[in-house]
Amino acid sequence: MSGAVGTWGMARLVLRRSRVLIGGWIVVLAGMAALSAGATAGLYPDESSLVAAAAAVNDIGALVALYGRVYDPTSLGAVSMIKLGGFGAVFVAMLSVVLVVRHTRAEEESGRAELLGATAIGRLAPLLGVGVAVLLTNLVLAAATALGLIAAGLPADGSVAFGVAWGGVGLAFAAIAALCAQLTSSGRAATSASAVALAIVYLLRAVGDAAEPSGPWWLSWLSPIGWGQQFRPFAGNRWWVLGITLVFTAVVGAVALIVADRRDLGTGVFAVRPGPASAVPRLRSPMALAWRLQRASFFGWAVLFAAFGALLGSLATNLSGFLSNEATRDFFTTLAGQKSIEDQFLAIELAFAGIVASAYGISTVVHLRTEETELRAEPVLATAVGRLRWSAGHLVIAFGGTAMLVMVFGLGAGATYAASMGDAGRFGSVLGAALVHVPAAWVVVAITVLAFGAAPRAIAAGWVSLTAFVLLAELGPLLELNHWFMDLSPFTHVPKLPGATFSALPLAVLAAVAVGLTVAGLAGLQRRDIL
Repeated sequence: MSGAVGTWGMARLVLRRSRVLIGGWIVVLAGMAALSAGATAGLYPDESSLVAAAAAVNDIGALVALYGRVYDPTSLGAVSMIKLGGFGAVFVAMLSVVLVVRHTRAEEESGRAELLGATAIGRLAPLLGVGVAVLLTNLVLAAATALGLIAAGLPADGSVAFGVAWGGVGLAFAAIAALCAQLTSSGRAATSASAVALAIVYLLRAVGDAAEPSGPWWLSWLSPIGWGQQFRPFAGNRWWVLGITLVFTAVVGAVALIVADRRDLGTGVFAVRPGPASAVPRLRSPMALAWRLQRASFFGWAVLFAAFGALLGSLATNLSGFLSNEATRDFFTTLAGQKSIEDQFLAIELAFAGIVASAYGISTVVHLRTEETELRAEPVLATAVGRLRWSAGHLVIAFGGTAMLVMVFGLGAGATYAASMGDAGRFGSVLGAALVHVPAAWVVVAITVLAFGAAPRAIAAGWVSLTAFVLLAELGPLLELNHWFMDLSPFTHVPKLPGATFSALPLAVLAAVAVGLTVAGLAGLQRRDIL
């Protein structure tokens, strides 16, 4: 097969170029699973506490929608991995998406794929090579996760099953990303399309699990993440489910290869239409250009935030009947403090919305770096536009868009929660509880701005810091880490509203830190060379 010539060489190139990214994600994900298992063993030391904790999840539709079901309430592994089976699988999928898009569509967009194509490699070698690399990556991730769980004291068969379930999700989304890379004409569009697919399959899984057993439970079986959870690690280990994942991966991957073989290099199936020869007056400014580049991404994020906010707000009212359960109360209090169980749930999810919104801000700043490295910033800066004015347009969208997403989430959650409770006053309290997370999210975005201006090669510091803050938020309370360690995360300093005492001082300090980091980053941008 001449089209596959050079596949192994391309796979080695992918692994070499992304070795730090791959190694870092594997260590973080496998370590997170092992730490979660160890922390849960200390939190629920006997079978009765495990059963009560499982009931806290299984009997609350909101938590089932978020995390999935605990299929064996007596199993430490099933209880400890409930959050990572769903949320953790999202990060596994993201790793595969990033690897595939980075080494396929992004390479074509930059022109490097054309240089490689001029050598003695087959037409399909780049796509096959990244497929081999992602396969090896997910195999190593599965093995590392299984070993970590075994070291944490969980049964070997369930640990291997959980690692394989994670790896299966990664392979499925590698195939989805490969197909998206053939359909779109830019790396950003391919990533966005893959992210939309990820959100859709997670929503299918959430609705299907929450509807079980009388509703449309079958929706979970339309989702690769649902397949990973239906594998049921530590609760029967249904190995046959892996076959569904492998068939899906093979079929979607084959379609991606067929499309790649038939399309022209550098183009997508859905071609970008040529724009007009001259811009309308409203687009003749750096700010207008930045908005034109970012608006599709922002609206996509906004729709997802509104949908999930509305879903969580409507489900929060299902929690009140479980406050009498001591283990359930401890489960929520560990994460959100002393308050009503509805307020605890909302505080946890609003905090998570703030963390996710900061990811949008990071991606917007990273796009600014992409404009520079792809030499699209040079024509703009060759005009009367200075560096600060050029970057300001993107930064306004980064910081403003982050705040808007948090607000959209709060609007959705507040509206449905107030409607469910029959109390219009709840709307304002939930919206305000969401907005207090904006300054903390801005700090994360500002870290990325600092890296972009002062050390652009280290712009991944934004993603690294966000990952660290997520780990602290998820595992810090369970591991009972020292307060000084938890205080490293800006989200730790946010008042846990609704239900807690509001204090403006930490928010003002966080905003000041964000301003300081941003100013330092812009100062670095003024001094350094532009590519």
